[in-house]
Amino acid sequence: MLKVAVPNKGSLSDTASEMLSEAGYVGRRDPRALNVRDERNGVEFFYLRPRDIATYVGSGALDVGITGRDLLLDSQSPAVEIASLDFGGSTFRFAGAPGRFTELSDLNGVRVATSYAGLVGAFLERNGVDAELVSLDGAVESAIRLGVADAVADVVSTGSTLRAQGLEIFGPVILDSTAVLISSSTAEGDGVATLQRRLQGVLVARQFVLIDYDVPVRLLEAATKVTPGIESPTVSPLQDPEWVAVRSMVRRKDTNHVMDELYAVGARAILVSTIHAARI
Repeated sequence: MLKVAVPNKGSLSDTASEMLSEAGYVGRRDPRALNVRDERNGVEFFYLRPRDIATYVGSGALDVGITGRDLLLDSQSPAVEIASLDFGGSTFRFAGAPGRFTELSDLNGVRVATSYAGLVGAFLERNGVDAELVSLDGAVESAIRLGVADAVADVVSTGSTLRAQGLEIFGPVILDSTAVLISSSTAEGDGVATLQRRLQGVLVARQFVLIDYDVPVRLLEAATKVTPGIESPTVSPLQDPEWVAVRSMVRRKDTNHVMDELYAVGARAILVSTIHAARI
């Protein structure tokens, strides 16, 4: 059976489990369960700490897993990213006392506190910066005020948490992270390809909707420029030979703008439907 690692808690856990359920796999009913066998799909799921998943997959003990790109790189595991899953986004930046640091080279010879010593250390080494890393398990924002470090490297969303501690962001982005599907170097076969294809189908279903409308034949070209679809729209005849029905996929975020444009072109009976699953 294909052995798959799934986050058991944290920001990635719920969405990862939802995606697998939408992809047709059996999830755990008991939140305390450590593993679940899905006999029909030939998969066994193992629920693990997100930080440990890359280690298990990289060792070959498990075939594939869902974790954060940041956690994969921080682990320095030989596991490889095979697909981005488009959730759990985060950005890593440096921060320090206002005015003390302006560029990356200013970190030479100073102490940098972080919960991601592997990730940050590799970034500094690539950029020729020699800093002393102080490894902490969370709450690195307090490290400067408590005298443990001179700068910090941490996840940033709005920057409000760092500003509340009197810190200022500086230097380049260390990493833009997201949830990813990772694989061991030995994992292969139909099970991995099927899992990847199903998860991609979930992403498509979340990102797109189906739009149906009627339009006069003379306006068809203008309307289909608004809804070109993935390859091309589906065009079907109607009882009235001067009209046709059109179906196409459009990005969910653009739905109302597309409907407005279609109506302005001359389309009518414009309807939008949710996509529950897809294979592109």
